[in-house]
Amino acid sequence: MSLLTTLARLEAVRSGRAEPLATVRHRHLSDRPMVLVPLTAAGESGAPLAVMLGTDRDAPRLHLVPQPLNRTLRFDFLAELAADLLPYLESFADDVEQIEGSEKDPETGEKTQVFRELCADAPQLIVPNGAGVHHLALIGRSTRFRRTVEDNEPGPYPAPVRVPLLGRWLTHLTDRAQVPGSSLLLPMTGLLARHWATGQSHLEDQHLAARLAWHRPPPGLTGAEAAELAESARDEHGQLLHPPAGPATDPRFDESVLAPAITRYDSAVGALQHSTEQRDEAAAERARAAVRAAVEQLQAVLTAVLLPTWRDVWQGLDLLRTLPPAGHLEERWTGDRWSYTGHRDRLAAGEPPQPRQDDAVTAARKLAQREREQARLDVQEALDDPLAMAEHRLAGEAFSGVVTEVVPDWDTTGRSPKPRPLVTLRTADRPHADLGKEVHRVHGPSAQKAEVVAVDAAEGTVTLRVLSGMGRKKEPEPGSLPEPGEPVTFTLFELTVRQSAPLPEPDDTPWTHGGPPGAAPAPARSTAEDPSASEEWE
Repeated sequence: MSLLTTLARLEAVRSGRAEPLATVRHRHLSDRPMVLVPLTAAGESGAPLAVMLGTDRDAPRLHLVPQPLNRTLRFDFLAELAADLLPYLESFADDVEQIEGSEKDPETGEKTQVFRELCADAPQLIVPNGAGVHHLALIGRSTRFRRTVEDNEPGPYPAPVRVPLLGRWLTHLTDRAQVPGSSLLLPMTGLLARHWATGQSHLEDQHLAARLAWHRPPPGLTGAEAAELAESARDEHGQLLHPPAGPATDPRFDESVLAPAITRYDSAVGALQHSTEQRDEAAAERARAAVRAAVEQLQAVLTAVLLPTWRDVWQGLDLLRTLPPAGHLEERWTGDRWSYTGHRDRLAAGEPPQPRQDDAVTAARKLAQREREQARLDVQEALDDPLAMAEHRLAGEAFSGVVTEVVPDWDTTGRSPKPRPLVTLRTADRPHADLGKEVHRVHGPSAQKAEVVAVDAAEGTVTLRVLSGMGRKKEPEPGSLPEPGEPVTFTLFELTVRQSAPLPEPDDTPWTHGGPPGAAPAPARSTAEDPSASEEWE
């Protein structure tokens, strides 16, 4: 936790309300997001119980498993979920734009002009918290290799045809959610935590209702009191007023409401089977009515549990939409669109599902990409948001001040003199900048580089020698240098992220990393995330 975040949390404790950590919104929000609130059954990891989803806050749709231990019912639930969710995920696949670029010929090394399709938009899933993302990952992992009813392979519990496709989409979305700055799949608690600080712990922030209580506490209550009330308040039947949907359920709800409802359903199904075996049509009809009534009761109790969290997610979206979008937001969303387009193309090409475990090269590429995207995200957020830049200034990684003097100077060591003016600025910051340290500032479409030549702590001044961004003439181009009285900000970190070193193909790696000699064929690569970020696409 940074110093600024710690101070914001302390201020939230003092004020009793959530305090801002950002002045702009650093994550993309779709005009038509798919809100998805999952619920799991206790006692079995990843066993789905219900899900509420939809793109209209006033028209949520509920899917449930009447008996989570019944695998046939579980796959029926997943088939219903696939029939509901896949049309949304696939609805962005046809509207495309042509992007011009160049690719390097692997044999000649020459670059040729090519055009690639890029989807004009991409889907976005919003879940209540990080545990919801993990639950979707478990569903994806357990379904993308499933044998379907159309496969000519023996075995129990064949899955409906669309279930493995749903698993592949969920696996891709949850993998992409691990890329810093991605917005295809977002937990609402993480979104709020990036933009506001509360006076409670990170673990307590995972309860969405408690988190939101810090934003709009009722009159006469502090954020802490409102959060405690949201976590613990119960009705006259002993049930939570704000069930967590974490996606685990409240144990008291399991004991007094859910378990009896499932038992009633099991009894009705048992009675229906018995009457069918006895060929008693009247009893069978009564049993069918009892099964329908039991399912309707389960729908009612699960809807009551999920609706508060459903409303909380939409309330969180309303809060986030009050912030203006960050300047680099569209660039990061373009990376998500490339990722979505790439997965669409792999499905259309009939490629196999993502492997259970990545080979060494693919894993290294994913790690390198995530490290690169984290560095890019940190830089872009600092450039877009004064509060984000303030964290770097407090850490001594940047400094801001007002220019007091600009002295012309030149480097005459070459054949022609090059401008190397000295810029002095007064600052209250204390950067960790030794003499000769390279610093950077945004200048037009690129970054301007300078070096520290003098630091006067007593006077609070820093003198820099500007090294780039002034044109190719002897005199600096107009507007390329800051003027006296102009506020400027310099960073000690580079403002452009360097590409990582190229990695070999799996077949060219040693046998210790899955390559030859005598190695089994490497599993299919789970995907390159963003073709536009590769060295072959410029």
